[in-house]
Amino acid sequence: MLMAKWGKVLDGARGSSQPGARSGGASGAMIMKSVSIFLASGRRASNNSKAAGATDKGNQSGAQGASTSGDPTKKRRKKPKPPMEDASGKINPKLLESLKKKTHFSKIELEALCRIYKKLVTNCHVTSRVLAANNPGSVIAKPHATIEGIDRAVFRELLHSTFDIVTEETLMERIFCAWDTGFEGMPLRLEGWIIGLSIFLRGSQAEKVAFCFRVYDLNSDGFITRDEMFILLRNCLIKQPQDEDPDEGVRDLVEIALRKFDNDKDGKVSFQDFQTAVTEEPLLLEAFGQCLPSESATISFLSTLQA
Repeated sequence: MLMAKWGKVLDGARGSSQPGARSGGASGAMIMKSVSIFLASGRRASNNSKAAGATDKGNQSGAQGASTSGDPTKKRRKKPKPPMEDASGKINPKLLESLKKKTHFSKIELEALCRIYKKLVTNCHVTSRVLAANNPGSVIAKPHATIEGIDRAVFRELLHSTFDIVTEETLMERIFCAWDTGFEGMPLRLEGWIIGLSIFLRGSQAEKVAFCFRVYDLNSDGFITRDEMFILLRNCLIKQPQDEDPDEGVRDLVEIALRKFDNDKDGKVSFQDFQTAVTEEPLLLEAFGQCLPSESATISFLSTLQA
């Protein structure tokens, strides 16, 4: 429970991840079977798969444009990126070099991640149609009409099954939206997928602080407000049936969180507030819900990329 973790934060002890049930289903099994086959077979190239030919176009449109000014407000997509594969079916060396400069991954790991991406994208359309048919009202079940990439359904199943992320739908949606800055809510293209994984798995403390803050800032206005804290904590905490007013405990926890985070006492948490609090107490990094993988899941996934 998140409440137990908060108790340990307040006591100065090391927190632990909250347990929870994993979601599953025929579509999820299909996705993970495809990834598992790839991981088990190492870096074996697949020259037979031509079904995802439109992936190149998605990669180019979703890649980050070059900018020397460092201005985060400038739009991306200004410079097309090299296609994922060359004419022989091998991973494009120019693309690998570009990604290597922007991430914490080696060339071997990037090759593996490119092939995993291709397999996931190949499965996205089929999986989305299955989920849409079974859950017509679900946000994660609706495929994007024109942009190819990793959609919500595949992304969510991957986080559950591979990275031990067990959380509710609001937080999962925010993780998806915060993954690729500049393309919030859009299907993940190759570069956004890999750069997001770099932060997710090997990011510096500063990178992880920025990622978690983006996740918790529900309306992306630059602040985590009381209302946002309440939504996050209420959704994550397990309500006890005997509680007459379970929300009261959540409101108390929100006030405790504000005392921990709100350094300038303006009633909301800015990025600077969040960064300062986490620097002083690292356990507060995931104070409002799990949005990073467990250590064991990280080690396990990275080890497969070296096969």
